[in-house]
Amino acid sequence: MEETDSATEENAAPRNYIYFNRDRERISEPSFLENVGIAGAHLKYTWRELEPERDRYELAPVLEDLAYLQQHGKRLFVQLQEVSFDERVNVPDYLVSDPEFGGGVARQYETERSDDSDASFDGHVARRWDPAVRARFAKFLQALGGELDGRIEGINLPETAVGFGETGSLYPEGFTPAEYFEGIKEIMTAARSAFPTSIVIEYANFMPGEALPAEDNGYLRGVYEHAEATGVGVGGPDLLPHRQGQRTHSLPLIAARAPGVPAGMAVQWGNLDDVAPTTGLQVTVEELYEFARDSLRLNYIFWGVQEPYYSNDVLPFLENVSRSQP
Repeated sequence: MEETDSATEENAAPRNYIYFNRDRERISEPSFLENVGIAGAHLKYTWRELEPERDRYELAPVLEDLAYLQQHGKRLFVQLQEVSFDERVNVPDYLVSDPEFGGGVARQYETERSDDSDASFDGHVARRWDPAVRARFAKFLQALGGELDGRIEGINLPETAVGFGETGSLYPEGFTPAEYFEGIKEIMTAARSAFPTSIVIEYANFMPGEALPAEDNGYLRGVYEHAEATGVGVGGPDLLPHRQGQRTHSLPLIAARAPGVPAGMAVQWGNLDDVAPTTGLQVTVEELYEFARDSLRLNYIFWGVQEPYYSNDVLPFLENVSRSQP
């Protein structure tokens, strides 16, 4: 992708992608392929899927999807997943079985109470703070970049938010918020090195060890500063303009990013169910699009396929907005 790509120009309208998640067969749907307002597909692939054995990379799923989209004039944006929100483990088996990697993943927890007494299991995340795990992930990124850099529109890394509670009692071995912060920055640097041409976006929404604005340890702000320094883009998994958490964390940082730093956000499951607290009205596709374009200056919007919104609202809106733009 060349530097002059319109998606990264200042004041350009955001490019619209459909986030099919892992339902990748849906890229053959005529409603997607024939809609002139859709630039391409945003598809999820797991580390486990693409590196089934140590140093054996199986990139056929990505290459097949890429070829199909190119044949139909659409672009591919990859979401690389090494975290889950259920019992699935999305890292390769060797990371789990080899003691060198400390189990490869850590269990996450959802908590509401400050003493973590209500903690409940919430999935697995790769040990991003572990240098041995990061080294393997960096090597994996290099393998991906060698095949895909410049051929795909971009790649995004999973959200920075992790759930290990507030007290430290649920922290996995070796984890501290400061070590995690350094790990995230190293992963961003590795991703940019592997993909010097395609867009790289870090979903930087929340960071452990702080709660903005009252408790600011510089972690989330530091991620955004590192993104600017390394040429990595920023964004998040939920376009929720009315949620207090987003309003005090990622949204102002995305809006205030430096010129030339790309940004993309996803309209995921439940986002179009959200209600504005000031009006009591449910958000609309048009409202989210205008907020993304005017307030956040997004370069990319990744629209989810939650029904009935996808068929009744998203697809018609994207068709119409493309015709209204010069």
